[in-house]
Amino acid sequence: MDGAARGAFREGALQAAGIPALVLAAGYVGFGALAASNGLSFAGTLLSTLFIWALPGQLILIEMQALGAPFFAVLVSVVLSAVRFLPMTIVLMPLLREAPARQRHYYVAAQFISMTGWAWMMTRFPSIPAERRLGYFFGFALTLLASASTATALGFLAGDLLPPLAKVAFVFMSPMYFLLMLTGSTRDALGRAAVICGAVVGPVVHFISPQWSVLVAGLLGGTLGYLAHRAWRAKARAG
Repeated sequence: MDGAARGAFREGALQAAGIPALVLAAGYVGFGALAASNGLSFAGTLLSTLFIWALPGQLILIEMQALGAPFFAVLVSVVLSAVRFLPMTIVLMPLLREAPARQRHYYVAAQFISMTGWAWMMTRFPSIPAERRLGYFFGFALTLLASASTATALGFLAGDLLPPLAKVAFVFMSPMYFLLMLTGSTRDALGRAAVICGAVVGPVVHFISPQWSVLVAGLLGGTLGYLAHRAWRAKARAG
C-alpha cells in the first residue's frame, strides 16, 4: 500500500470512527445481548457478525433459531435478506473500479459492503478522487466491522450485568434499527405497499406457524404488496 492509499485508508477510518461506528455499535450491543439471552454461543454470535455482516439477517437468524425453525428455513431466510446487497454492489463497484488496483481487491471490497457503508460512499465518492476511493472504502468498512464486532462481544458478555430496563432498551434497539433502515430505504409506492402488507401479514402468519413466519410473511407480504401496487397503477391508468 503506497502513501496515497494509506492516507485514504486513514481518512476513511477516521470518518467511520465517529457517528457511523457509534450508531452501528449501539445496534450490535443489543444484538449481542439478544443472542446471549437466546442461548447462542459466544463464538457463533461473533462469527455471525464477521461473516454475515448484516444486522437484519443476524436478527432473523436469532429469531428463527429461538422459534425452533428448520435449518433450511433459517438458511433461506437469511440468504433472501441479503439479496438487497446485489443491486447495491452493482451500483457501487463501478465507482470503485475507477481506481487502479488488482482485480482481487474489488472482490474483497464487495464482501465488506454494508447498508451504512454503501449510503455513506454514495454521498462521499463524488468528492473523492478515483484513485483514493478504494483505500477510503477499506478504511471506512473495516472500522465499521471492528466496531460492530467489539460491540457484539460486549453485548454478549455484559448483557447479564446491565439493569433490566437498560438490557431491554439495548435488545429492542436492534429491531428498531432494522425497522428504521428498512423504512428509510423505502422511497417508492411499491416499497411502501410491501412494508405495509408485510406488517399486516407477519403477525397473522406468526400466530399460525411461528417457525416459518419470517420466510412466509416476507414472501407473502412482498407478493401482496406487488399485486396491490400493480392493481393501483392499472386503476390509475384506466381512470
